[in-house]
Parts: sequence; structure tokens; C-alpha cells
Amino acid sequence: MKHFKLGFIINPIAGIGGSVALKGSDGMAMHALALGAKPQANARATLALEVLLPYKDDIVIYTANDLMGEQCARDLGFKVEVLYQAKQKHTESNDSQLTVEALLEHGVDIILFAGGDGTARDIANVVASDDDYQQVPVLGIPAGCKIHSGVYAITPKAAGRIIELMVTKELVTLTTGDVMDIDESLFRQGIVKAKRYSEMKIPSELRYVQAVKSGGKESDELVLQDIAANVIEEMNEYDDRQFIIGSGSTTAFLMSELALENTLLGVDIVSEQSLAASDVTEAELYKAITDYDGLSKLVITLIGGQGHVFGRGNQQLSPRIIRTILAQSGGSDNITILATKAKLEALNNKPLISDTGDIELDQELSGFMPITTGYKDQVLYPLASPQ
Repeated sequence: MKHFKLGFIINPIAGIGGSVALKGSDGMAMHALALGAKPQANARATLALEVLLPYKDDIVIYTANDLMGEQCARDLGFKVEVLYQAKQKHTESNDSQLTVEALLEHGVDIILFAGGDGTARDIANVVASDDDYQQVPVLGIPAGCKIHSGVYAITPKAAGRIIELMVTKELVTLTTGDVMDIDESLFRQGIVKAKRYSEMKIPSELRYVQAVKSGGKESDELVLQDIAANVIEEMNEYDDRQFIIGSGSTTAFLMSELALENTLLGVDIVSEQSLAASDVTEAELYKAITDYDGLSKLVITLIGGQGHVFGRGNQQLSPRIIRTILAQSGGSDNITILATKAKLEALNNKPLISDTGDIELDQELSGFMPITTGYKDQVLYPLASPQ
């Protein structure tokens, strides 16, 4: 029987800057490690491969050494062939590109990679530049701080589900996904400037593959004013609460209505309608919550058209942060999700996604959540753990 030839690449430092508020990992790995960040890419990749464990006798994984894929695949018991040897522990973009070249030359059926938009660009630099290899499908496991590209599955498990369909010879549509990336130097200043670099072939199942992020801000200013007014009224009513404001354009509008500076792609803390802390790290946020005498309320929004509320672009909101907030009096009422009805309708009945990296927590959060969609206006909408 012919084995399914799975090309597999992990960028070990992908997403490492997220929990320490660096907004990215490009050129920042050593700084992130010094701040106490923990690599997460291998854990994310493991979630994808675990879906394929029932088929491991039918799959051979072709990969690079150590943390670039070999260790993850061997630990799960897959047949592994190492085609590229990285020479340093902290790998660089060149290592990813050389691994791709080796995988393509070996004729893999698909390249599955774990990383962010920078990693997607590295893959595309090889795949999209050679006419002979442009038909080889590629699929990303989301593991970076920035996931604007349309070549990623919506969650690590979703990536595994797509590969499962291919291994079991189900019909899978082949389409193209845009490779996007943003300027991280501007990103750290709260400016989102996304650019399309190229495209790659991807196996497409609408349940499992994300749409390219919406880059624009909400145009319906009146609706956003109503949403902001609802939150500000609560701030006026209680002086024993601090509000943790998550990233996104909707929460940015709230901050502008408060006349406060906002970290568009970070986390800020507001107390008595004043900015108590700006662009906090996970550790700083945890200290602020545990040291505060009153309640800490989390105000977040969904990211673009993907429906993520946790685990994408807000890694500072770690499982221990969320659990600490839930443990306060009020429980889940301490989490306020803001969204316009237009944004919810754009999800086409897909649930919101909690992808914190803690499976038990994601399951605890699952269910119908009240979403603030205007002034004194809420809708119930399903929140689900990754599939």
C-alpha cells in the first residue's frame, strides 16, 4: 500500500512574542525568551497531528530535525524521515525555505506547516516561485501572533481534519489562498498595514479553513457608538471595577469614545475611566488582576471575519488570566464580548471560537454567550472550542 507522504515543518519560535506583548516574533525571539516567553508552536502542531493518530500506519512524515518537526512527529509514534538538518537551535527563515525545497524534491503530497504569516511567506517564497511546484498544496497550522493569510486552518485540530480527509481519500476542493503579512514595526505602534505577497494552493473545506482577515475598520459608526455607550455606562455605574480592554477595532472605538490612548493590537487596563496600564504583557496583566481589590472585567471582540475571541491576536489573555477572571464573583458575566450584528452575520452561522490552548477551558467556555451589539442590545451567539 502506498503511504501518504506528509511534508511537515514547524517554525519553533512562531508566536513566541505574543504573550509578552511584542506583537510578533520576526527578529524578536531572543528578546521574547528573555522576557519569559515560552515557545508554543510544537504544542500547536501536536494538536494537529493527534487527529491523524488513527492513520499513522498509513502516513510517512517527511520533515526537518529536532524542533522543526522531527521531535513532534516521533513523540507521537509516526514514521519519520528527516530530509533537512538545521544547524542552530534558534532556526531562521532560511531553514524553513531549505526544508520546503527538500520536501518538494521528495514529492510530498502536501506541506503542513506551523507558524504565522512570516512562515507562510517563507513557504511561498519557494513554492510560488517554481512552476513545477505550484500545484503542491500547502496548509498552515495557526501558531503565530499574526495570522492574516488565507492559507491557514482556523485551528490546529481543523488542520488535522483536512489532512484526515486527504488520507482517507475524501474529495477535497483545491483552491488558492492569499499569503498576507504586515509591517511588524508599524504593528507595534498600533498601525495595521497588511500586504498581499503571493498565493498558494490549499485544500479547502469551508468549515476548517479561515477567510483572509478583514483589514478595514467598522464603517457603521453609529452602531459602534451605541456599543461603546453601553460599556461606558457600566464604567460610570461601578467604581470598584477595572476593565481589561482587548485588541481589535471595535474595542479601539470604545477607547476613542473614552478619549484614551489605545493599543490597537495589545491589551490595556482602564480604571475609573482612566488608563491604568497600556500594552501589558501576560505577566503584568496577571499581577494587575490578582493585586486589584475589586472586580476585573474583560472586554473583548472577535477578530475580523474568523470568529476567534481567544487565541488569535490576544495571547496575553492566557488560560490563567481567563480562569482568574472567571473565578471572581459574577463568573462568565465578567467577560463582555462586543460585536456588531453585521460582523456576526458575516460568520454565516459559524460559531465564535475559543482557542486558548487549554482544551478543558475551551470546553468550559463553550455554549451560548451574550454578545453586546448595541446600547442595551444583546444577542445570544454560540461559542465553541476548536474542532
